[in-house]
Amino acid sequence: MQTLDSVQTAAPQGALASPAVARNTAPILEILRAHLPARAHVLEIASGSGEHAIAFARALPAATWTPSDPSPEARASIAAWTAEAGLPNLAPALALDAADPDGWPEVDAQVIFCANMVHISSWAATEGLMAGAGRVVPDPGGLLILYGPYRETDVPLAPSNAAFDESLKARDPAWSLRELDDVVAVAKAHRLHLTRRVEMPANNLMLLFRRA
Repeated sequence: MQTLDSVQTAAPQGALASPAVARNTAPILEILRAHLPARAHVLEIASGSGEHAIAFARALPAATWTPSDPSPEARASIAAWTAEAGLPNLAPALALDAADPDGWPEVDAQVIFCANMVHISSWAATEGLMAGAGRVVPDPGGLLILYGPYRETDVPLAPSNAAFDESLKARDPAWSLRELDDVVAVAKAHRLHLTRRVEMPANNLMLLFRRA
């Protein structure tokens, strides 16, 4: 299951760069600062280029950040960024496929963070993410944080998101903007309860689920 979205080569050598990261890092970081435990151990699912991992580990030096991705290309990019950054609180990237929660490597994490995967992967990846998160984060109080665009009942879909949804389906019929109610339901099946919904720039949402 590949989760790496379109990227372009960038310095350092062997690294990839996603234009979306430059746009959304600051607003995401604001939410992380407000809700992460003081010395959080964070597992990032579908880290892609690795730029989020670098930015958040640098901005949150008390946290330990572990990136992951099923794509060897993505993990090579994460390694390149990690080598350049030299951050003591940034762990090596794990080979982890969200769609295969039984195959997740052992990891100690209070928080799981996942940005822009749910719509750029099969529904099995979301189901696996919830199953894995429900097993990994502590009970009670463990935290799962999702970022990205969603469809919501009784909320008109922004034209830009509607066009994005069509482009996703054209690229892969298994991809699409997910119904928020469906995501909440599969999370609840693993005792992860939506406790906060935050509207973000460019018609995205931050969703915070707590283990209970």
